[in-house]
Amino acid sequence: MKKVIIIIVLPLALFISWLACAKSSAPKQYTAPVSSLRDSLFYNPLLPSGADPWVYKKGTVFYYMATNGVNITILKTAAISALAQAPAKTVWSPPASGPDSKNIWAPELHYLNQKWYLYYSAGASADLSTQRCFVLENTADDPLTGQWTAKGKIGDPDADYFSIDGSVFEYNGKLYFIWSGTASGKDNIQRIYIAEMKNPWTLKTHRIQISMPEYSWEKTGGQVNEGPEALIGPSGDLFIIFSVSQCATDDYGLGQLRLKTGGDPLNPADWIKKPVPVFSKSIRNNVFGPGHNGFFKSKDEQEDWIIYHANNASGQGCGGTRNPRIQKFTWNADGSPRFGEPAAVAQKQTKPSGE
Repeated sequence: MKKVIIIIVLPLALFISWLACAKSSAPKQYTAPVSSLRDSLFYNPLLPSGADPWVYKKGTVFYYMATNGVNITILKTAAISALAQAPAKTVWSPPASGPDSKNIWAPELHYLNQKWYLYYSAGASADLSTQRCFVLENTADDPLTGQWTAKGKIGDPDADYFSIDGSVFEYNGKLYFIWSGTASGKDNIQRIYIAEMKNPWTLKTHRIQISMPEYSWEKTGGQVNEGPEALIGPSGDLFIIFSVSQCATDDYGLGQLRLKTGGDPLNPADWIKKPVPVFSKSIRNNVFGPGHNGFFKSKDEQEDWIIYHANNASGQGCGGTRNPRIQKFTWNADGSPRFGEPAAVAQKQTKPSGE
């Protein structure tokens, strides 16, 4: 009986996350309410809906995508603050059946070795224990053109368990893959794993756990560390910013890992977790559940920006009300990022420099 109960717990613990993806719709064009603002200003949200948002900048062009549950759709724009006016193109749809046919989550676009790669999470059925990470490749100059070729599942073959939110980064000449997963098929605690990569679709090493929920602010509604994203500081410091707590709660937010100076990313002892969240809800600004972020530079490369999703009101949960927002961030004296407080909807902000 104990075994049966544990197997059932995993889908229940993550069901709301799945439901949010299933309810989300593909990005649609809409007119942002900016007519009353000067040309140098904008305000959030960028779109009315969009969970797990991601922005990749190449040259002076921005590519945006988010979870819609059913395919991978990209918006291309020369001005991220004007994302609402960007056309949307579906670049990949899942097969009718197979290991990556359901629940298309958290797509990320990366440009590596002169090729485009799309990393995403998907499953074989509504059973969330089948969720795994996958990768697509495209050799075209523009990721909205050309052919996306499936490179298959990416993960540790000796630990083939629930895994989502895959991302890649380069550090000291090596390529790494980071993701959220569970320790086994009988575990519902989401942890952060890392592995060195042989190439953009193959791991070179076994997975190594570098974080699991420890503090109360990582455990609201469920024990969750997910959505890991690498961030390199001005002095070369390596950070992993990750989302904490269950996404259906107002307390979904961001935590931080920092690699010790001279540390090895594959050595868990070299990672230091900050004991408090680095980005969390703002009751006074009516921002709830801010998380699942990405980072990008402004068009002229002079500013650092974060993109994340959040709800406009308390209790809205893990559904289609989550919308994408951006705001500029700076750096603390110790070299760590200072994200500040989530900006209120319709709070006037200066556009990213260069726009």
